Amino acid sequence: MFTGIVTAQGTIREARQSGDLRAVIACPFDPAGIAMGASIACSGVCLTVVDKGGIAGDAWFAVDISAESVARTVPGRWEEGRRLNLEPALRLGDELGGHIVTGHVDGVGTVARVEPVGDSLRFTIAAPRELAPYLAPKGSITLDGVSLTVNEVADEADGTCRFTLNIIPHTAEVTTIGTLREGDGVNLEIDVLARYLQRIQSLRS
Repeated sequence: MFTGIVTAQGTIREARQSGDLRAVIACPFDPAGIAMGASIACSGVCLTVVDKGGIAGDAWFAVDISAESVARTVPGRWEEGRRLNLEPALRLGDELGGHIVTGHVDGVGTVARVEPVGDSLRFTIAAPRELAPYLAPKGSITLDGVSLTVNEVADEADGTCRFTLNIIPHTAEVTTIGTLREGDGVNLEIDVLARYLQRIQSLRS
């Protein structure tokens, strides 16, 4: 379980296919604090640490990424050199600063527009049809592992939707969101509460 509050950025140092995809991710963590078998959210994907090394501030950890995870996330996301948002799993007693995040990507969205608004950036994200019913103004969404609040939602005739987000300078700086450009893909996880509410509503109907 995670909160969508990114604590660091990492870089894929190595990616090789042998059965599952094995990725080695460089990060500024202390390897002594990374447990074997621990869960780390990598740009919104919950992955298990299978190896680690380095020193404090210049560490690395390895994860195995299944074909299912690769297929459900942004194409090209697991290539060498790609930057990732990192968040270790929530521990008992930690502050729940964002919202409850499972680390299971529900779909891939596309950055449709980026425009400055004051010191912040206003992002418009195009979401696929299957996620549209779960998005609501002032609701929560996880974008590349970052907990964000939906500003507005506009439904399209084909069943898809577009929603807007306000990205403050701090978020743009400490996450990979500040590097996103129009046309880029993003991993999306809907609010787990919205998922259950939609299920309840469908059964009542």
